[in-house]
Order: sequence, then structure tokens, then C-alpha cells
Amino acid sequence: MKSVLVANRGEIARRVFATARRMGLRTVAVYSEADALAAHVADADRAVPIGPAAARESYLVPEKIIAAARASGADAIHPGYGFLSENADFAEAVMAAGLTWIGPPPAAIRAMGLKDAAKALMQRAGVPVTPGYLGEDQDDKTLAREAERIGFPVLIKAVAGGGGKGMRRVDQAADFAAALASCRREAKAAFGDDRVLLETYVTRPRHIEVQVFGDSQGHVVHLFERDCSLQRRHQKVIEEAPAPGMDEVTREAVTAAAVKAALAVGYVGAGTVEFIADASAGLKPDRVWFMEMNTRLQVEHPVTEMVTGLDLVEWQLRVATGEPLPLSQAEIALSGHAVEARLYAESPAGGLFLPSTGRLDHFRLPDSVRVDAGVEEGGEVSAFYDPMIAKLIAHAATREDALAELAAACDAVEVWPVKTNAGFLARCLEAPAFIAGHVDTGFIERNLEELTAQADPSPAALSAAANAALMAEDRAAPSPWRDLVGFRLNAPPETGVRLFRAGAPVIARTSETAQARSALLGEDGEIVVFEAGEAFVFLSQPPADDHAGAAGDGQVRSPMPGKVTQVSVTAGEAVTKGQPLLTLEAMKMEHALTAPFDGKVETLAVAVGDQVSEGAVLVKLAAAG
Repeated sequence: MKSVLVANRGEIARRVFATARRMGLRTVAVYSEADALAAHVADADRAVPIGPAAARESYLVPEKIIAAARASGADAIHPGYGFLSENADFAEAVMAAGLTWIGPPPAAIRAMGLKDAAKALMQRAGVPVTPGYLGEDQDDKTLAREAERIGFPVLIKAVAGGGGKGMRRVDQAADFAAALASCRREAKAAFGDDRVLLETYVTRPRHIEVQVFGDSQGHVVHLFERDCSLQRRHQKVIEEAPAPGMDEVTREAVTAAAVKAALAVGYVGAGTVEFIADASAGLKPDRVWFMEMNTRLQVEHPVTEMVTGLDLVEWQLRVATGEPLPLSQAEIALSGHAVEARLYAESPAGGLFLPSTGRLDHFRLPDSVRVDAGVEEGGEVSAFYDPMIAKLIAHAATREDALAELAAACDAVEVWPVKTNAGFLARCLEAPAFIAGHVDTGFIERNLEELTAQADPSPAALSAAANAALMAEDRAAPSPWRDLVGFRLNAPPETGVRLFRAGAPVIARTSETAQARSALLGEDGEIVVFEAGEAFVFLSQPPADDHAGAAGDGQVRSPMPGKVTQVSVTAGEAVTKGQPLLTLEAMKMEHALTAPFDGKVETLAVAVGDQVSEGAVLVKLAAAG
């Protein structure tokens, strides 16, 4: 192997390039039209364009990837994660083209690619699985009947794919049909397969996964477990290794089951066997069940690297060329504790987590922890791909120290004007219950109001804003009166500055010693102060009345750029408050918009398939009566 093409983008492409370069390999990137100026393109020795922005016309087209490998002289393809990484047909096509496939055998991908078939295989191999319905009959009535048999709450799950897509929890029979339809739409869009399975929903579930590695000589080892229980909408937010509260007896049972699962499919390369554990009485060997296997490198692989001191991408590259595993099971040891937080381009405000897109005019990440970033300052966050822009990973001797280090790192994030979840991540990491290890997959939902509450700037942040405002004025027009600011007899050197935040006036006091927060001078008198992972925006002049309209006047606007995937009403139709109007898809997630009051659809401005911009009026309602 002399040259590696990464059939992916963002931080995972950059991650693979880093190891490949260290091993003396030439690197090749592929990119869509939206990614022409992306960081992973600049990182590579060679970059090849593969088509339009939409992934289905670029990153998801096997023929374009293989053609790019041939054109660039690459002799191996690393799929990263997502996109084509778990596509057995693609793996076979790569191998048929005479290229080295850096991944598991196609047969193993197929065996584990469909969750229902994988569970049946694990049952035969003696691996405990979650109770549920794995049948081939996909009729709506059959699925509804099986849900009743299993008992609510029940989890609907797409048989293909992963990453939290195509999953819905249903608490009562009346909600099952709508949840099933939504789940199928999302699964079809993400994976091209709308089949589902059903599982009993464990009410206090923990998500425990085991990193496994196999070689072509038939050896399989585990690299211990990770806990990925802190999730929202079934997507991981914070991951750690080892799992808190994991005793040696349970660890031995879970890791042994994971190795057994990998051996059952003749696994080669990096993979993750995922389990669901009932956390109601702590982790116990008989209360952990096989959930699925991801036949690829995981987003959260850095925490395993940090606690084992190993480079998993290097292992992938070596195993793909036929080398045996670098270490035996006895030679792999745990050291300390590692925690990873996923930095997303989104606004957690109000618990909505709406995607945020645009240019990264200001992008500063801390250097106190490991940072795997997919973007750089000046780059663009588009609506076409996943909203994760970076991962922050801390490693320390104890879990408490690792959490504290990562919380401080999240506090130090500075991004503008794109919004991020940095402040939300810090609050999660600092939550007393999380620090105590009392976590399950419902933790965020139960504490959503507290974790996504509107933060207020501290006195130090207000002082930074006041100082920045005066600095901006000084730059604009020097004045002898401003030169006297801070002059006092027997009083502290400070003065009040009138600013505006969220449309309301606020008096901020300058200070010669309290410039403790980073401040950014933006356009149109905008002052941005960064504190605790948040970006607080102040204006030096009263905000203009933009007459934009709000839900109160019946104008239902798009909260983000996205694509209309479903329209649930027609013009002239009567609607009730809370009734679904339409569904938007952005960054691979669905977001439903509902009626703000009882009324009638006066105007319907969009249709299924339309791309809409943030703030666009989608529906106009007239109030009832």
C-alpha cells in the first residue's frame, strides 16, 4: 500500500490522512461541489472532484469513488464512517477493481448490516439479544399488532443504517402509526431501505459498546468498552471509556460476547459491537443485550485510543494489507479515563437543536485537549451534511478529572456566526448526576429544560462588551469626552455603557481589570462576547424593527435552511393548535412544524421537495373566528 483514498469528508477524512502521512503513505481526498474549499481537501496530497453537493450524487456513488481512485493512482480505499462505509456492494466493487479495501469482508458487512438478520445470527451464536420483533412481514397492521404484544413503550428501528436515523420511541398505541410513517420516511431517505424492526424499550437503558478488532489470520481481540449513553434523538453526544460503574465480572461478560459476535461472522478490521444495558439496578452481566454491530470505525474511537495508547487507524491500515494484529489480548491494557464531546453546528435553545449553517468567520477551539476538527476558520458549514464540526477529547487519570478538563475545553470554544452546542455540552459535563455516573439514554430528555436554558452573561462578560463598545467608538471617531472615561475621584475606574441584548437595553460597566472574556467586533455595531461556550451578542444601537412577523400573526417561518419532505395540510384546511403542518429535513434530520393556534390555512407556499431558506414564510394561517 502506497496511496490511500478516503471516501469521505470532514474530520474523519482528516483523521485518516494524519495517520497515513505518519506511515509515509500518499493521501487522496474526494470532494463534492459544496466541499471544494473544505479542510479535508487542503489536507490531502491530491484531491478529486466527484459531483454535486447532494451526497446521493457524489459521496454515495461507488462508481465515482472508484474512478477517483484510478485517476489519482490510489491503491487503497478507506471508507471512514457513514456514507458507503457499511455498503457491502461497494466493498466488493473496490476489491474487484484491484484496490485494497480498508474494512471488513463484504460477507461480514452483510451479516451485520441488517439489524433483524444480525440479531437472528447472534441468537444462533449464543449472544443475548434484546426482546422484540424481527419478522419479515412489514405490513402496518402486523407491526402494530406486534408492538401491542411486546408492550409499550416500544422502539421502532430501521433495519439498515445507524447514527440514530430511523428510530422512534412510541409510548402508546395511538401514536404508533404516525411514528412508523415518520421512521420509514427517514430510513428511506438515509439508507434507501424503509424496513423496520421492533424492540422492547428499556426504560433506563445504557448504551455500552465494545471495540473489537480482527485480522485475516482469524484472531479477534477487544479494546475494552465505551459508554455512549448520553444521547439526544438517539444520537450520541458525549462518549467515554471505560464505562462508569463497570465491574470486572460484567466487563468480562460483555467483552467476551463481543468477541464471540465478531468471530461468528469472520470479522476482519475495526468494528463495534453495541449492547443495551438495563441500568435500573446497575450494570449486571445478565441485564446486557446485543443491539447491533457497526462494521466500521466509530466517531467515538478516540476515547479508546486515549485509554489504550493505540492508533486504531494504523491498525486498520496494517490489517488491511494482511498483517496480523499488532498486539495480543493480554498486551492491551486500560489507562485512565477519556471523554469525548461532539461539537455540532446547531442551536440547542429551547431544546430544539436546530441546525446552523454559514461561514465560520471566527473559529477558535481549545488546545488543552485533543481536537479532531472537520473545518477551519473561514470554512463553510452547509446544510447538505452532518452538523458535527469537531470532536473534543480529554484524557486524565480519573473520570472526574477528565470531565472537568473537557468541560473547561467546551467553555473555551469560540465560534461565530454559526451557532454551536458548546455551552450545552459544558452543562452536561458539569451536571452533578452525570458526574456521579447516574446516566442513561434518557438523561438529556429528563434534564432538557435545565441543560438548554437561556444563559445570561456574567458581569465579566458585560464588562468585556462595554470595553469593546468603547473601543469601537474610539476607532470610529476619537472624542475628548471619551478620553475622560474612567476618570473618578475616590471611585473605581469604570463607567456605564448602554447596550442592547435580545432587543432589550442593558447597562454594562467598563472595567480596566475585568476584560476576562474574549470579545469580537462584528458588523453593524455588533459585539460578540464568548463565555462558557456561548456567544452573547450585544448591539451598540437599538435594533431596527424588521417587521419580520412571528407565529402570532400566522406566518409560520422556516427556522433553518432545509428541504420540505412532507406537507400535512392543504390550503383552506382548518387546523388546531399543535397540529403538524409540514416537515423539514436538514443535516439528515427531520423537524416538524406545527400550527401555533387554531385557524385555517390561508396560504401554503411550499411543496414536497422544495428547498427553503431560514426565515422563509412556509404557511400563512388565519385565526379561527
